[in-house]
Amino acid sequence: MRSNDAIHLGLMLLALAAAYLVPFELLLLAYVVLGPAHYFTEISWLHDRKYYLPHRGIAVVLAIVAVVAALIDNASWFGFAMWGALVVCAMLAATATAIESMLLFMVAIALSAIMYSSGSSLAVIGILIPTLIHVSLFTLIFMVLGAYRSGSRVQAVLVVVYLVAIATILLLPPAAEIRIASFARVGQDYFGNVGPALGRLFGVPGLVLDTRLTSLLAFVYTYHYLNWFIKADVIRWAEVPKARLAAMAAASAAATALYFYDYAFGFTFLLALSLIHILLEFPLNSLALRQLGSAIQDTVRARYAGPVAVTTTRSRSTGTKASKRAPRSR
Repeated sequence: MRSNDAIHLGLMLLALAAAYLVPFELLLLAYVVLGPAHYFTEISWLHDRKYYLPHRGIAVVLAIVAVVAALIDNASWFGFAMWGALVVCAMLAATATAIESMLLFMVAIALSAIMYSSGSSLAVIGILIPTLIHVSLFTLIFMVLGAYRSGSRVQAVLVVVYLVAIATILLLPPAAEIRIASFARVGQDYFGNVGPALGRLFGVPGLVLDTRLTSLLAFVYTYHYLNWFIKADVIRWAEVPKARLAAMAAASAAATALYFYDYAFGFTFLLALSLIHILLEFPLNSLALRQLGSAIQDTVRARYAGPVAVTTTRSRSTGTKASKRAPRSR
């Protein structure tokens, strides 16, 4: 096992243990302390790669949409903004032809109509995209894609450990006590809508932000941030001018300090910053999803192509032997 993979596993298990011991405190501290550092460094990394968009100007529009969305009180309109931005980014980054873009747009319109007709679906998607979908589902996609590309069994095991950790929290929820009551209250104010959103999505009435769901959020958020930081040697997000790195460190510390100085205003700022980084990452997420689909398709083809090739070879071999045994025609 490489040292980086060992550190990766250790941090994942550390996040799991902390999610069991102090879920309420961990969720808020991870979001407030680790979050800003992740947002600034990833935006910097995406900027150097032109945000995986045809033009950098589109990224400015996405950032403006994110700031406006952070100020929207209506859950359905917020969900429409998130969904619309994701669809547009997928069309720009994950389609290779005009026909693919048109097909994706038509599918998106149909799904949008279904969500609109069902009433609360847009609100649900607006809650889940910047929370569980971003920090858990897309993290899993990048982990699976990385394991496939590297062909590393250890990285494949890390994917399994991640899924087992989530299943463990859901099936064997912790019985942790709230040690800092104010953290729990603030966490309920800011993440309390995730429970009802999941309840509406899966048809489970009365689902709230209890210890089980808080532990799940604490684990996936903490690991999402840590997973980014330990990839410094892999994707080289830290290889920037020292002045920029110092500016990002100062901005991250200031964002955290702002939250503890005035948590209401600080959370509004962190929400806007978080949404900016989420929307700017949409093109990369869409591209990764397409690449994962292609990888799965290639794997399926290779698996079924092998037996077919063997069968064809045997058929040809049998036909050749039969022709040798058959009498020659006159």
